[in-house]
Amino acid sequence: MASHPTRAIVLSAGLGTRMRPLTDTRPKPLIEVAGRSLLDRARDKLAVADVDVCVVNVHYLADQVEAHVAGWQGTPRPEISDERAELLETGGGILRALPLLGEAPFFLLNSDSTWIEGETPALDSLRALWDDGEMDALLLLAERSRAVGFDGAGDFFRDEVGRLVRRGARAEAPFAYAGAAILHPRLFTDAPQGAFSLNRLFDVAIAAGRLYGVPMAGTWLHVGTPQAVVDAERAIADTAR
Repeated sequence: MASHPTRAIVLSAGLGTRMRPLTDTRPKPLIEVAGRSLLDRARDKLAVADVDVCVVNVHYLADQVEAHVAGWQGTPRPEISDERAELLETGGGILRALPLLGEAPFFLLNSDSTWIEGETPALDSLRALWDDGEMDALLLLAERSRAVGFDGAGDFFRDEVGRLVRRGARAEAPFAYAGAAILHPRLFTDAPQGAFSLNRLFDVAIAAGRLYGVPMAGTWLHVGTPQAVVDAERAIADTAR
């Protein structure tokens, strides 16, 4: 059964240590790539996907992020999930924000992941494949050869119906997690309290055969370091020619 997520969370609370010195005085989500902040780039993609509410979690330099999203006009409108007291990591941050996200599937975006769209917009690809009955999470994947700013060995293998398994002990895998997904709130049913990685729940979903992935048609821009900002801007400029 297809579903149309109308709410989303953009993970924006991290310390951005790998992005220093750019993040010494500015939170990573507000770092600009080609004249537009990473957070605004995430919201732009959600707006095209007809999302109504964008939850933004905050911790490091939270006041700057809150002031920035207060200036957003139109949709998606912002909601703040406050983690000032404790940085909850990716899984704990989403668990804290679930009351703002509701009971239906929602989009997840990492603020340091953006992309150059291909023939089919990436969030449309996620939405088209989502199946409430079969999936607890559907991840956006990037082929390693179509990634900028990523030099890892890959994260997942994908079978003929889209189910994912980890790279494990193998030297490399064809797909990297591109920092965007559709998640169902039931993924968090038995989640621990406090800080924990979303990867913990991905492994639970893999064991149940309920973690799926869809390859993106465009180019993934993993913007995690100052050099990655330069590389992303070059890729955007090259595409515009």
